[in-house]
Amino acid sequence: MSDWLQPPSTAAAVGLLVLRLFLAVAFIRHGWPKLRHLGTWAAALNTPVWLCFLSAFSMWAGGIALLPGLLTPLAALAILVSMAYAMVLEIRSGFPFIAPDPFQIPAGDYAGPMGVGDPPSWEKAAMYVVMCLVLATAGAGRFSLDALVLPRLLALTGLAGS
Repeated sequence: MSDWLQPPSTAAAVGLLVLRLFLAVAFIRHGWPKLRHLGTWAAALNTPVWLCFLSAFSMWAGGIALLPGLLTPLAALAILVSMAYAMVLEIRSGFPFIAPDPFQIPAGDYAGPMGVGDPPSWEKAAMYVVMCLVLATAGAGRFSLDALVLPRLLALTGLAGS
């Protein structure tokens, strides 16, 4: 059986499960509103609607696939590409990697383009890229449909490793 289908320990399997479920919920929640309001989101990013659709759909559908751990490397890679694009947009906008801590900014001194909130940075997009890279390379882990279905499918096709 391929090494990426089975993590080396139960602790690693639980870690991959927690990471996968966290990302699934986060990206279902990030993708769905963007799909529902594509025009507004595209205008805010100054990005073509079709590209925003691909990004939002990859977040939403990728999140749905991550829930049960189905085709995890592909789902994680699709989300990773969207987050890498977000990272590039944020870097090109001049945002720092890590913004000043909002609790250390005097009251009333920060108001961003969408009002008062956390100062912009590309830290969150970078963290999502790294998390998706882990799932794209390590796979879904033992507690997933990938671990249940893929070994059988690979065995049927003769592609299973020894």
